[in-house]
Amino acid sequence: MRMGKEASMFAAWVSLISNVLLTIIKIVVGVLFNSQVLVADGVHNAGDVIASFASLSSMRISNQPADEDHPYGHGKAEVVASGIVAMILALAAIMIGFKSVEVLLKPAAEAHIIALIAAFVSLVWKQALYIYTIRLGKEHNSKGLLAAAYDHLADVYASLAAVIGIGLALLGQKYNIPFTAYGDPVSGIVVALLVMKLAYGMGRESVEVLMEKNVDSEKLKQYEELVKSVPQVKRIDRLRAREHGHYIMVDVRVGIPGNFTVQEGHDISRQIKKSIMGAHKDVYEVLVHLNPWYETENHDNQ
Repeated sequence: MRMGKEASMFAAWVSLISNVLLTIIKIVVGVLFNSQVLVADGVHNAGDVIASFASLSSMRISNQPADEDHPYGHGKAEVVASGIVAMILALAAIMIGFKSVEVLLKPAAEAHIIALIAAFVSLVWKQALYIYTIRLGKEHNSKGLLAAAYDHLADVYASLAAVIGIGLALLGQKYNIPFTAYGDPVSGIVVALLVMKLAYGMGRESVEVLMEKNVDSEKLKQYEELVKSVPQVKRIDRLRAREHGHYIMVDVRVGIPGNFTVQEGHDISRQIKKSIMGAHKDVYEVLVHLNPWYETENHDNQ
């Protein structure tokens, strides 16, 4: 677990440093070679620096152990950061769309090969970062790292649009095709829509976790089968689970024979907890409530 946390933190630092470097490269090259799309992408990357810092900070907080004020841990700090990143992506999408329309209404600027190279380097760099962070994020169920990964994916879209736009402009200059000069802003509008869709998905998921929505039915079914595998459990009265950042909290009410002793009930609770947490490493806590069950009863005793 500790190695997983260290790997996640290292990935967050890589994302932050990469975003700082790419922001500088894009804005400098964009200004020097009059590439409006590259400048816009650089400003977008500046927002990514804030997003990366939010993800890194939230991961540091979420990895802190439970305390008196936060008995369930600090896992939701990552969910809050994911929501912040979603808002930054939404603002970036609006900015990219606005800038693209603005460029579309102006005379086309002359494209330069250096701007194309910078956009291509950004595309490859961001694609590598996306693959790296999405793999670690899913492996360790880190909402902060997943948010950083989707932020990188949005940048892949933006950089791809820049490559296509600048590339078309260069081809148009070489072969005297006037309309290709506007490939850049048209691509930017498409990217703005894709980034907005990505932001909506992230924001919706963050809100659902903060509102403590139940985990998906497939996971609940797996938990149910594990509870039923404990021989002394005669019925399941209630089973629910909620995400708490990078871990899950499970609540279960079960019926056991009413003539069992407190010690026997305690042992059954431990067995239920052990079976679920042993099979699902992302489950942090299982709270078990025992209800009495009698062989002669005709309905569930709630």
